[in-house]
Amino acid sequence: MSELSPLGRLVQVIARALVDQPESVQVSEPEPGRVELQVAPDDIGKVIGKDGRTAQSIRTLLSAATFRGPRRPQLDIVD
Repeated sequence: MSELSPLGRLVQVIARALVDQPESVQVSEPEPGRVELQVAPDDIGKVIGKDGRTAQSIRTLLSAATFRGPRRPQLDIVD
C-alpha cells in the first residue's frame, strides 16, 4: 500500500476519532484529490452523521486544507 497524502492522513485522523473501532478505518487514494474511506459496518452512521452533516463537515475540512486548484477534493465513503 502506498503512503497517504496529507489529505488522506487528515481523513484517517478524523475518522479514527469519530468511530468506536479505529483499527478498522481504511483510507485509500485511487487518484490524486480523491479519498475513499471505509469503516466497520457498525461505525458507518458515525462517519456519515445525521442527515449527512458529519460527512459534509469532513468534506468542508478537506476543501479548506487544500490549495486553491481547479478541482475540489472528493471524499467517498465506501460501504
